[in-house]
Amino acid sequence: MVKESRADKDFQEEKFFYSDLYNYSSKLTEGEKEVLAELEEVLKNDLHPVLVKHWHDATFPLEEVQKILDLNLMDDPRLLEGREDGYISQLFRGFRSYTIAKTDPVLGTFYTQNGGLYHECVRLGGSEEQVAELMPGVRSFDNWGALCMTEPDHGSDVAGGMATTATRDGDTWTLNGHKKWVGGASIADMLAIFARDTEDGQVKMFYIPRETEGVETFVTPEKAFFRSMPNAEIIMKDVKVPESQRAQKVNSWKDVAKILRNTRSDVAWLLAGATAGAFEAALKYTREREQFGKPIASFQLIQEKLARMAMNAQATLAFAYRLAEQQEEGIYKEEASSMAKLHNGLRARETAALAREVAGGNGLLLKYDIPRFFADIEGMYTYEGTHEVNSLIIGRYYTGIGAFI
Repeated sequence: MVKESRADKDFQEEKFFYSDLYNYSSKLTEGEKEVLAELEEVLKNDLHPVLVKHWHDATFPLEEVQKILDLNLMDDPRLLEGREDGYISQLFRGFRSYTIAKTDPVLGTFYTQNGGLYHECVRLGGSEEQVAELMPGVRSFDNWGALCMTEPDHGSDVAGGMATTATRDGDTWTLNGHKKWVGGASIADMLAIFARDTEDGQVKMFYIPRETEGVETFVTPEKAFFRSMPNAEIIMKDVKVPESQRAQKVNSWKDVAKILRNTRSDVAWLLAGATAGAFEAALKYTREREQFGKPIASFQLIQEKLARMAMNAQATLAFAYRLAEQQEEGIYKEEASSMAKLHNGLRARETAALAREVAGGNGLLLKYDIPRFFADIEGMYTYEGTHEVNSLIIGRYYTGIGAFI
């Protein structure tokens, strides 16, 4: 039997999240804590037991995920108490991502695709009428969507290189193109498609039901990371879209950037959650695994690695927490988001490697959770915007010199 540690006692009596030594989560309201506690229970009891099978089989646990969606994590009345704008707080939004990713990075990314990216596509991109029509389905997940940006030949340079086109004829647009790496798009109800207007060369956005004629989606096969995520490719051939489905507030890349600016912090939170998950999986393993007649957690070299992992978990949370504070005040700084993502990507990656290291050969076995975090954090390290691009955004801020090309 594993002896209770001081951290166990402190967690039970004082803290809300085990890895949160500095107790940033104490700033959550009681209602927010209640909702997150219910989320933790569903993740523990309903999702965690099926993760290994779905990761191994490269399938998505949609049936079990419905139990998360049923929690109404976007509009539970307890989350809206005192919120005059009718939207949840930035802090809860962050800890929601953190909590899910701490159990599984894929689940966290999946939820944030609709709850973060597509939510902001509607909130910031739509007219009042479009927001009124679409937002109830977004919040309830009854009509949820996916942001569709990346293309097979354009990732980091998609702003200037977007090849998907939109051609207008009267009140009808015709879309042609190919999108790739869109999380959950093969099972989403709605697709927020970004395309370049052939008339003015500006990027526009369209709300398109996935089952629209001319739209084909299929899951990218044989992935080494994010195996259970249905990352989709989307092929559009002469897709007809009425002007009423064009996002009325997206008329240039500047408008697109506003949407992306509001969602960059989500990735920092997901990385913080994944870091905590990798650390806690390693901690559990080292406290239970015995060698030479005692738990390996009692060896000095193991404790040094655990201390580094714990430090990374706390540091990544600190970056994400400060972003939430600023954004709650209406402060959105591209360089601040990039620094948080850059830092959290590096620390998550290091933590995953250390976690696999302390588990030795067993770090290859899925039943210990560690290899799942190891692989999926590696995928997150790329999708967080890439280390290189975030570095250049920070470098441009401090030097005044853009070095992208």
